[in-house]
Amino acid sequence: MTRSICGITAIALLALVTGTMPAARAEGDKVTPVRSEKLPNVPGKSITTVLVNYAPGGKSASHHHAGSVMAYVLTGSIRSENSATGPAKVYKAGEAFFEPPGSEHLVSENASTTEPASLLAIFVADDGAQLTTFGKK
Repeated sequence: MTRSICGITAIALLALVTGTMPAARAEGDKVTPVRSEKLPNVPGKSITTVLVNYAPGGKSASHHHAGSVMAYVLTGSIRSENSATGPAKVYKAGEAFFEPPGSEHLVSENASTTEPASLLAIFVADDGAQLTTFGKK
């Protein structure tokens, strides 16, 4: 129950940063907004960084992101599968992966059932865009 409340709270905070509420919530992750800035050299676009922490065995539901996303694994190992970039792969601390616009993030989870994992997600999207939408398009 506490994990669900934390997830809902984290998504609500993310929505405050982006200006809109997501359609659903993640399962087993903690999302913390870090910073969002409008890009002065790209009118109408913002860059937003978000910290995602996964408990051992934690995961996110299938989702889509607005714009482009670069993810950098900070700690542990993250299993990720994106509809546009191929089958699931495990990324370790110090590795990064990219999610192109319009793709579906099919798998996003801690690859370990015993150790926590975290990543920094960097979004480039329209100003005020809903950064994450859970479920199928």
